[in-house]
Amino acid sequence: MQLSLGPVLFYWTRDHYAAFYRDAADWPVEIVHLGETVCSRRRDMKLDDWLGIGRELEQSGKQVVLSSQTLIESEADLRGLRKLCANGEFLVEANDQSALQLLIAANLPFTASASLNLYNPAAIGVLAKAGLQRWCAPVEMPRDDLATLLDECAREGLDQPCEVFAYGHLPLAWSARCFTARRHQHPKDRCQFVCQHYPEGLALRSQEAEGVFTLNGIQTMSGACQDLRREIPDMQSMSVGVARLSPRATGMAEVVHAFDQARRGELPPADPLALVEAEICDGYWHGRPGMANTQTASG
Repeated sequence: MQLSLGPVLFYWTRDHYAAFYRDAADWPVEIVHLGETVCSRRRDMKLDDWLGIGRELEQSGKQVVLSSQTLIESEADLRGLRKLCANGEFLVEANDQSALQLLIAANLPFTASASLNLYNPAAIGVLAKAGLQRWCAPVEMPRDDLATLLDECAREGLDQPCEVFAYGHLPLAWSARCFTARRHQHPKDRCQFVCQHYPEGLALRSQEAEGVFTLNGIQTMSGACQDLRREIPDMQSMSVGVARLSPRATGMAEVVHAFDQARRGELPPADPLALVEAEICDGYWHGRPGMANTQTASG
């Protein structure tokens, strides 16, 4: 099993991105996704900046993938998407149908993210004929449903590796409205980039003070952080090819090494991650509400 770093979903500073990927070059991950997938107003990093980071990571032996924007809202977004798809150096991960259309029309290989909602071998088969190299299972797909899907794909000769979102706040939905700007009473087009003040998103709690969601600009994420490292041996038995780790602002080196231990069968009994139980969820994987935590009696 390979490990991948997903694209950074939050809005960080240029210095934070640079320091993060300098460190990531030495981590035991095989695949690194780069790019802004959430909001086109986050313009600190240009395509050339991502390409520069990608070249450095490639020299460190990583497979670099450029991830496209998930919600395309304007002609300017489309122009940026066309440049990304025509980068000429790195594989592109399609996060929406417009990216798929451009990549297929250009006869370019591509990967498919969880936001494309691939639930059956028919859809995967269509994309496989068009150049699909790897696909990510929908984040809400239970383990048993994924096992059935992988068996069906194997019977139909579809051998493109499956990737599972194994760690991080789950991306659940995207909206034309920016929730973080609204929280600060700013209009979206004059947001003052307030989401950069929340390098791990803005927590949204219920009236009972329970963490329900994480707001990340136009993106709604799970309130808890999904952690499937103890499911890695089962994923390996199911022939899941890649476990995706979604970057957080701190502690990612420890996360990566914990998952590296898990895939080598060396996961220690003690939790190596400095995360309280209430921050963890794994419900979707077990066919339960996504916010559930099956690792605790209260989950």
